[in-house]
Amino acid sequence: MLRWALIFLVIAIIAAAFGFFGIAASAAGIAKVLFFIFIVLFVLMLILRGTNRTID
Repeated sequence: MLRWALIFLVIAIIAAAFGFFGIAASAAGIAKVLFFIFIVLFVLMLILRGTNRTID
């Protein structure tokens, strides 16, 4: 799960870069939402991994 969170975080960062710089202005809102969702997922997975709990 942590691996998937990292993959989607990278995708969200790339999408955010396109949106923030006006390359795809209509995708900026979606990119911002995805970015923050996957930041939260990433932190959650780090916390769960640190406490030796798994979601799978």
